[in-house]
Amino acid sequence: MIAYSFPMHIRPRRNRQSEVIRNMVRESRLHTDQLVQPLFLVDGRDLQEPIASMPGQFRWSRELMLEEIDRCLEVGISRFAVFPVVGEVNKDKKATYGHAPGNFYLKAIRTIKEIYPDVLLIGDVAMDPYSKDGHDGLVDAEGNIVNDETLPILAKMAVAQAQAGIDLIGPSDMMDGRVRYLRDALDEKGFTQVGIMSYTAKYASAFYGPFREALDSAPKSGNKKTYQMDPANAREALREAALDEAEGADILMVKPALAYLDIIRAVKEQSRVPVAAYHVSGEYAMLMAAVKEGWLELEPAVTETLTCIRRAGADIILTYLAKAYARMLRSHGG
Repeated sequence: MIAYSFPMHIRPRRNRQSEVIRNMVRESRLHTDQLVQPLFLVDGRDLQEPIASMPGQFRWSRELMLEEIDRCLEVGISRFAVFPVVGEVNKDKKATYGHAPGNFYLKAIRTIKEIYPDVLLIGDVAMDPYSKDGHDGLVDAEGNIVNDETLPILAKMAVAQAQAGIDLIGPSDMMDGRVRYLRDALDEKGFTQVGIMSYTAKYASAFYGPFREALDSAPKSGNKKTYQMDPANAREALREAALDEAEGADILMVKPALAYLDIIRAVKEQSRVPVAAYHVSGEYAMLMAAVKEGWLELEPAVTETLTCIRRAGADIILTYLAKAYARMLRSHGG
């Protein structure tokens, strides 16, 4: 125990005594420019389908998604990760609908970019939304998720999305070597300016359930542990980050965020490219359930949650709370 002789000369509380001082010395700042709002797109017209496990989130048909984007832009959110909800009729073993000319997702991307050319759109590149097996990679006759045979399928998706107007390709599949494969495919077709935000450290997490409900994309058999990362591993994330950066990734992502703040920090310290974190559906659902029960107050809980992800080192945060946080800032004159 330190024995103080009064008067004390060092008093950390001096820098906490008023709001104006606290604001001046604040170490981590969160701005709406750092937030990405995920959106779920469904085929059809005039559809706004609530997602039971994600209160306040919806599946939007194209014209209503445009209205939602407009509402987001009004409060300063101009970056979106769009995920397709694909009907079973369009699913097959090789996820061919993922790059089909008539794909409603690709049509919607074109429309969004025509109406809002300055918004940033992030596309999802993985087989699971389009695969009848529900896996991110190709499943062979023995039930194995095969790596190298998956890459050409992902490349077709990436090129199709780039042609539609996607700004950032988001490979979420966790296949080995896919960043270099996609970079080469995009460059070969002339899309050298389309970036890759790699899902670099995507863990086999228990917090993805509501997202899979929203997309109806849960695996039909087995699990995703042969390609998504073991939650117990940290050094492996640094290996994945080094590989993705060397293969040409422009942004590295850690997913989930809250349970992996140490991984965000470690990747940030090692890497020379921006680091993103995905505040995932299960993390969102827990927070909203606690707010509904009156156990937490929404505004301070949202602010603290997103700020701690930023403090850990995330330059970019994908969060279902992006619009809500922006509205909070706006209500306080921020």
